[in-house]
Amino acid sequence: MGKQRVSRKILHVEDKVKDLLIRVQDGEAINPEDIDALKRRKLIAPQTWKGYSVRKGANYAPERKKVATDLTRDYLQRGDWKELEFKEYNFSAKGQPAESGHLHPLLKVRQQLQMIFLQMGFEEMPTNNFAESSFWNFDALFQPQQHPARDSHDTFFLQAPSTTKMLPEDYVERVKHVHEIGGYGSRGYGYDWKREDADKNVLRTHTTAVSSRMLYLLAQKPFVPKRYYSIDRVFRNEAVDRTHLAEFHQIEGLVCDRGLTLGDLKGVLSDFFSRLGMSKLRFKPAYNPYTEPSMEIFGYHEGLKKWVEIGNSGMFRPEMLLPMGLPEDVRVIAWGLSLERPTMILYKVDNIRDLFGHKVDLSLIKRNPICRIGIE
Repeated sequence: MGKQRVSRKILHVEDKVKDLLIRVQDGEAINPEDIDALKRRKLIAPQTWKGYSVRKGANYAPERKKVATDLTRDYLQRGDWKELEFKEYNFSAKGQPAESGHLHPLLKVRQQLQMIFLQMGFEEMPTNNFAESSFWNFDALFQPQQHPARDSHDTFFLQAPSTTKMLPEDYVERVKHVHEIGGYGSRGYGYDWKREDADKNVLRTHTTAVSSRMLYLLAQKPFVPKRYYSIDRVFRNEAVDRTHLAEFHQIEGLVCDRGLTLGDLKGVLSDFFSRLGMSKLRFKPAYNPYTEPSMEIFGYHEGLKKWVEIGNSGMFRPEMLLPMGLPEDVRVIAWGLSLERPTMILYKVDNIRDLFGHKVDLSLIKRNPICRIGIE
């Protein structure tokens, strides 16, 4: 067998990697491509060194000196102000934000609704009586005394004063007669009407109690057509949940004139709700003790893409109007809705307790935008 010989091909081996590492160690400049190659092979790692140079400045002092911010009476009396160093004014600095009031979302929507009523020629009814007698709240509205709404489970009755002594006696007798026997084309309810039940004081369950007072006062003078509205608080003994409270705000409008018909009611409702941004309305027959015919109002909400109930309406019954002394050809059309429901929709509030009551988040009131009623 032949022998293999190994011979040197080159005299010296050039180790480029070693040379690069030595150059890196010596701090010499190296091409970025070589640096990247060494990083990929994990032969070098980048490090950052920070250095600081500390020198004495013009305001150097061995002890920290506190500058004065206010010129007080003590400084003036002791004469210390001559030696004190005061802090310079920063005229570009912003001051503390001034504390100010904020409008609640309910107040904003209420103001918008008031403007709509005023634009339509309505005048506001006085609604300053939260406490009302059962007579004006129920009996004058031709609501029978055995109606479930007059039970303590649905209505708050007052303990002091528990009854009223200020009722128009002649009108009370006419109301009693129409409840027991009927009249004006009605057979009444055929029960024994009790004065003591009518005298009981309650927290008003609806602002229609105010409407009954206003219509009675209107009947005592030569008749003049009127348009009334009210927006105020009412109280009902209901279980509190995300959509119901024991107190809320009711919006009510009514038109009193000669010869009004159901068509006039639908026309006024179309005008009113179109100003709210709801031009698509539907009506469903309903029952109310003091209106006939009665209609529930539904509007198509463009934002929710569905029909929602937005109120109730009707024409006041003759059994309610004629005992007051209004002319026989006078008709009253009326409608009502809550203030909280449209406000919750507009401000995207899911729980009514987050909008009204003691659990309201005050930051909501401070940051909420000015809201104009309207549906895109």
